[in-house]
Amino acid sequence: MTAPSLPGTRTNWLVVLSLWAAGLGAAAQFGKVSVSFQMLAEHYGTAGALLGFAVSLVGFVGILFGVTAGLIVSRIGYRRALIAALALGAAVSAWQALLPPLGLFLASRVVEGASHLAIVVAAPTLIAQLSAERHRGFTLSLWSTFFGVAFALLVWLGLPLARAWGTGALYAAHGAYMAAMAGLVAVLLPRDLVARGGSAISLRSVLRDHIRIYRSPHLSAPALGWVCYAGSWVAILTLMPRFLPPGSRDMVVGLMPLSGILASMTLGVWLLRRFPAVTVIQAGFAACLLASLAVWAFPGQVWPYLALALALGPVQGASFAAIPQLNTGAEAQAQANGALAQMGNVGTTCGTPLLAVLLAQAGIGGFLLFAIALYSCGFLLHLLLAGRRRRQLA
Repeated sequence: MTAPSLPGTRTNWLVVLSLWAAGLGAAAQFGKVSVSFQMLAEHYGTAGALLGFAVSLVGFVGILFGVTAGLIVSRIGYRRALIAALALGAAVSAWQALLPPLGLFLASRVVEGASHLAIVVAAPTLIAQLSAERHRGFTLSLWSTFFGVAFALLVWLGLPLARAWGTGALYAAHGAYMAAMAGLVAVLLPRDLVARGGSAISLRSVLRDHIRIYRSPHLSAPALGWVCYAGSWVAILTLMPRFLPPGSRDMVVGLMPLSGILASMTLGVWLLRRFPAVTVIQAGFAACLLASLAVWAFPGQVWPYLALALALGPVQGASFAAIPQLNTGAEAQAQANGALAQMGNVGTTCGTPLLAVLLAQAGIGGFLLFAIALYSCGFLLHLLLAGRRRRQLA
């Protein structure tokens, strides 16, 4: 059966912040390999393209099992799943700190992908349950910053640690952090927070639930909009700085994530107090279209890129806030979070190669085509799904 939501009259800020901190560890499961990739290449020698899977395997796990993770977490319990995933992440990082043979290292990344998925499904579901309705826009916008904040911390703190003491020291530090988060969550998170629910898991039930979730205009809407956000964000941050003067590129790459976080936590939160999350997402996508026109018209200027990052910020926070607005009950929210994780990984995996092909064929015009396609698609998908929800109520 579907687990009931908590009354939601008060926000447990201490536990919400601890869950966000756990999310930083989950984001670092991606980021630690990204920031240390060159050092890994030097350690493993002539691994070539095979080493690239060290980054992408976690994402492939999300593509294959995102929705399944939502079903399993709902089945075994949110608190139990989160603590187990953090502990597993700690053990995997401790193993990786030994820099095992490449095949074993890659196998550990698959296991780490399972840990990552469980965290990004359970933690935002619990944050929604622990937040008063009036605070959910803020708490889920805060959750949405976990990737950007974690990557910034890895660049500022993790990379100097790896350069001074080796890649193994970075992974050991991450393992210690994950273990500390597992202990903190175990102490702070109430045991009876959310009841377990759902039926037995089988291949047939997983396929049936995939169809059910993506046919539902409530469960699928945040995920289907999110794939457009995720596909554009990583691709633009990776490929578009080439159009800037060399002296501006590093500054833009550093400022764009911070600009998105700033917009999400200020303008985004303000909008979410006044408008439904889906309306905020659509407004964000419309603003992204305008900012993309500025990038196309002035590709060598810094301000259009920062304007685009600012426009994407409210989409980021509102996409997570839309999940509890559209879905009542922790089980449905976990399924929606699983779908969002799945579509996010689809976007980050496919967006960059698609933009690379378009840029190779049409230059900056290829970027404009890419941006119009993704942001218009995000806007229209939410428009169509909102219409389906209204018809269901009629």
